[in-house]
Amino acid sequence: MQKIQSQGLHHVTLMGADRQTSIDFWEGLLGMPFLFDQPNLDDPNEGHLYFDPGDGRLITIFTNETRKADPTKKKPNPGEVHHIAFSVSRVSFTQVTARLEERGIWNTGVRDRGFMDSIYFRDPLGFLIELATYKFEPPAGHSHADVLHQAHLIRVARGDYAIAEVHLADAIEQMVARRQGSLSADRGPKNPYAD
Repeated sequence: MQKIQSQGLHHVTLMGADRQTSIDFWEGLLGMPFLFDQPNLDDPNEGHLYFDPGDGRLITIFTNETRKADPTKKKPNPGEVHHIAFSVSRVSFTQVTARLEERGIWNTGVRDRGFMDSIYFRDPLGFLIELATYKFEPPAGHSHADVLHQAHLIRVARGDYAIAEVHLADAIEQMVARRQGSLSADRGPKNPYAD
């Protein structure tokens, strides 16, 4: 028996409202270019819109002109999607709350998640959306996931409850030390200002 190895998320398809509400939300609010549309090949009563969330992958939306926007909070059942999160840069993140409030859109404000900051709000159909920004940049040759895995190992070894900024900083320091050699015999911390 062998695994079927995943190599990344291909796309996510969500149930949308009518076509224009979907375009206005995904492109007009979240800035995702509307790439193309076609019929839903499994249901001729629905459209299928394709958007680029910023990394060249796809978010696709099934639309139906009989579905209307209803932003009432929906509680997902087991096996259903709780929310979807999109990455935004720190400079964009600092503008999110004001830009949502300017449109009268409820949001949670900034939530500190230890390794990232998040803001949550609902799409026009009540589905929970998260906009997130990492608090760190991974060292060259590594991904955010690499740093988070190393920070997790550090956190567990220290008996801490959740990943915090100190775990991230220490993980990055360890990863740089492993990846990059040095002519110094002792790479430990020093105080160049000591008497």
